[in-house]
Amino acid sequence: MGLRMEGSGVGFITASAARPGEPHLIRHIPTFLSISRSGFHRHATYRQATVAAAATNSMFGFIRSYLLLAVAGAAGVAAGYDAAQLLTYVWIGQGLLGVVAVWGWTDLADRIRTGEVVTDLLRPVHPVTSYLAADLGRAGHALLTRFVIPVALGALVFDLSVPARPLTYPLFTASVLLAVVASFGCRYLVNAAGFWLLDIRGVQILWSLVGGVLSGLYFPLRFLPEWFAVALWVATPFPSILQTPLDVIVERDPAATQVGLVGLQAVWVVALLGLCRLVQRRAERRLVIQGG
Repeated sequence: MGLRMEGSGVGFITASAARPGEPHLIRHIPTFLSISRSGFHRHATYRQATVAAAATNSMFGFIRSYLLLAVAGAAGVAAGYDAAQLLTYVWIGQGLLGVVAVWGWTDLADRIRTGEVVTDLLRPVHPVTSYLAADLGRAGHALLTRFVIPVALGALVFDLSVPARPLTYPLFTASVLLAVVASFGCRYLVNAAGFWLLDIRGVQILWSLVGGVLSGLYFPLRFLPEWFAVALWVATPFPSILQTPLDVIVERDPAATQVGLVGLQAVWVVALLGLCRLVQRRAERRLVIQGG
């Protein structure tokens, strides 16, 4: 990596980095796990925030439950979901909201704005890899807290559906993991816009609006016309963030279709991580940190 000072007085630093022969992730599993543990412990310190977030998600769970039950009406079915499936969709979705973390992550953008991102570029671990490891640790903590509390409350108050197929459980686990990584990829790209924009608030707001609607957070995407829902699944990564794991756990589709949807998630994960690395490489070629 080379740093070059330009101008007189307080100027700016142009940084470029290359990682020829960068160590493969498999050779650094202990480092990856260590970063993940640090991400877990970091979020474990915010106990009050965790409880407050779980309580908020639970409150909205009740609101969404009664709204979707009203949509189902007397027939008790809407877009192929029965009442129990709709309730399960709502409460598992409220639990997963904190796990996949659609909103609120600005770590990379903040470090770009302050210039601390230069430290990330000097480390032997690729920024995409290190931030992904930390995010998986965060997701692990959220799974034990922000997921368990709303789901337990929902199961206590409502009659939720229970998967009938044994395959659903490992498939749901894989789908949740892929959803976390897909969400990370999208959030990383939003934050990486800071390399060019410095202030990403506009991009962040757009992502919050689009990501919430098109991921199936507010309502199941099956409520949309079939051709549009299929187009969203194939052409965008958004359904892979929430809709797919939720459809898997409520067994909305036959087992073969569920496997196909999780496979599509995996395709999007590979594409997003590859795009993250490409954008990071482009940013490193001409990185300007204002104010020195």
